Amino acid sequence: MNCYEQLARSYDALTGDVAYEKRAAFLEKLMKRSRIPVRTVLDLACGTGTMTVLLARAGYELIGVDFSEDMLAEAAQKTVPEGVIPPVYLQQRMEELDLYGTVEAAVCCLDSLNYITDVRALRRTLRRLHLFVAPGGVFLFDINTPKKLQELDGQVFLDEQEDVYCVWRTEFDRRSRICIYGMDLFQRTAKGLWQRSAEEHRERAWEVAELMALLHEAGFTEVRTWGDCKLRAPGPEEGRIYFSCIRE
Repeated sequence: MNCYEQLARSYDALTGDVAYEKRAAFLEKLMKRSRIPVRTVLDLACGTGTMTVLLARAGYELIGVDFSEDMLAEAAQKTVPEGVIPPVYLQQRMEELDLYGTVEAAVCCLDSLNYITDVRALRRTLRRLHLFVAPGGVFLFDINTPKKLQELDGQVFLDEQEDVYCVWRTEFDRRSRICIYGMDLFQRTAKGLWQRSAEEHRERAWEVAELMALLHEAGFTEVRTWGDCKLRAPGPEEGRIYFSCIRE
C-alpha cells in the first residue's frame, strides 16, 4: 500500500500534538535570514496543508507540493479567511519539482526530507529547489536526527483518537541507516464500522555533514543548523534540528 494512502484521512487527528503554530512562527523567524523580501513560499511535502494554511494566514502566498493525492485531497478541504490568498496545490515528487516561477522561500517540514532515502534523489531534489528558489531566497527544513531514529529501533507506539487507532512499530537498519515504521491503522467508517489497513514508512538517518555537503553542492550557502524551534545551535540530545540556507 502506498505511503499515506490510508493514513491521510486520519493524519490531522493523529498529529494534534505537533504544535504547528509554534513551528510556523519559528519558520517566520528564519525567513528573516532571506536576503530578499519573502512574499511567495513553497511548502514542499505539504501533506494535509496545515502548515501551508498557517503561513497563508500570516500573509504569504503559498504553493503546496506533495506526491500523495490523498494528502492533497485533505489539504484542499482546508479554508482560509476572507482576504487571504488560498494556497495553490500541486501533485509532484520532491525530486521532480516543477513550478511556474520562482519563490522567495521554500520550507520542507516535519522530517519530510528524511523520507528521501536515496542520495541521488536527494541531490536531484536540492538541485530542483535551487532552480525555483529566487537568488537570495531562503530554504528551510527540519530532520529527525540519526540519534533519534536509531533510538526508535524496536519501539512500539500506540495512538488512540475517537475515530482512529494506530499501532506503529519501528526497526532501524544500521547498514542502510533507514528506520522503518510499520503502521496498523483501525479507522471508523461512516457506517460506524472499523476498517483495518497497514502502511510502511521509511526514513533515512542523514548526517548533518552529509546534508551540508549536498546543499553546498546544489548551490546553497550560509548553511546553518538550529535547535528544535530554538534560535541557537542544536544540542547533542536534540531529536529534531532545523536547517537554513541561502540560494546563491
